[in-house]
Amino acid sequence: MSETSQTIQLPSLESAIALSGVKEENLKFLSQHTGTSVVLRGQELLVRGREKAVNRCVKALYFLQPFWEIAQHISQPDLLTAFHAIDTHQVEEYQDLQKQTLGKTRRGEYIRAKTFRQRQYIQLIQKHDITFGIGPAGTGKTFLASVLAVQALLRDEVERLILTRPAVEAGEKLGFLPGDLQQKVDPFLRPLYDALYQFIDPLKLPELMEKGRIEIAPLAYMRGRTLSNSFVIVDEAQNTTPAQLKMVLTRLGFGSKMVITGDITQTDLPSHQASGLIMASKILQSVEGIGFCYLTDADVVRHPLVQRIVSAYDRFESNGTTSQKRRPLGQTKGG
Repeated sequence: MSETSQTIQLPSLESAIALSGVKEENLKFLSQHTGTSVVLRGQELLVRGREKAVNRCVKALYFLQPFWEIAQHISQPDLLTAFHAIDTHQVEEYQDLQKQTLGKTRRGEYIRAKTFRQRQYIQLIQKHDITFGIGPAGTGKTFLASVLAVQALLRDEVERLILTRPAVEAGEKLGFLPGDLQQKVDPFLRPLYDALYQFIDPLKLPELMEKGRIEIAPLAYMRGRTLSNSFVIVDEAQNTTPAQLKMVLTRLGFGSKMVITGDITQTDLPSHQASGLIMASKILQSVEGIGFCYLTDADVVRHPLVQRIVSAYDRFESNGTTSQKRRPLGQTKGG
């Protein structure tokens, strides 16, 4: 089959950098994904290969034009979603995805769903009082929930924002860690602080916490309370026991939303202890008013290596390697 080529003229060097990615990671991905040769020369992007493959690649690039023409960074999930929209004839849905923004970070970066499943996750949170976001690291589970929570707080739709996670002891007893109780649990809660700092000035956060408008605390602090007029995020829920997760779910009061996030493949509980998140996903799947969103490695929006790491582990585990019993030293397979 004869080869053809098409050229895309980019408006600026900044747009070329935004489209090509770090060390031209996006161009390499496009080449591998479509079987084309994608070469950037200054502000000129040349796509060469079989006609059908070139047309598909160029169509995806033009789908992303609203972003690269204003030098907004393009990620691999953006590219994958564009291809998915082409292959499944969801052009209008993809255009809607591009238009919908949740807000801006303190640095002025627009926040939006980068994949169709992320958009589904956002819609489930907006529609349901309790939503489960289950998926691997880097899929935006906690980050997107935090965006919606901060917006609800700043619009006075809720009176307070509560972020909580289990303080699973990674080989150390809390009692042996230095400092008072708050200092002991702060390392476990750091990812929640990091999410808030994207939207709230770190200097203002202590004032909001002092007024009780934002609370960041270990899961144990939720016992015996009724969480009314609140937006509650339960992070790392795979590390809760069934009793712990049932406890926090039943704290939900009137005028509140609760989002439970976790990765069921990364449980830090002892091997004999069942995960509350895994059990809840089985028990509550058909309960009216509760939404479930299952994100995958295709929704990972961190460094491209994170997506490949998640995929590699998925393949390893799907082959059943992790379920094989360890044989005593010196014992052969047939022994």
